[in-house]
Amino acid sequence: MTDTESSGDKRLVYDVPEAGEMLGLTRNASYEAAKRGDIPTIRIGKLIRVPKLAFHQMLERAGVK
Repeated sequence: MTDTESSGDKRLVYDVPEAGEMLGLTRNASYEAAKRGDIPTIRIGKLIRVPKLAFHQMLERAGVK
């Protein structure tokens, strides 16, 4: 469980650097991974967000708990 989840965060999305940080990536590496499709993203206008559910399902499929 991440710090964000344990604090009772009710948001449905992460920003890209936040999701990347959970994976141990730098800000630039996070955006590159999102661009490649390695991190699931959605666009809301100009914003790029990472849906929490899709992100955690991706980790579960990879065997990360």
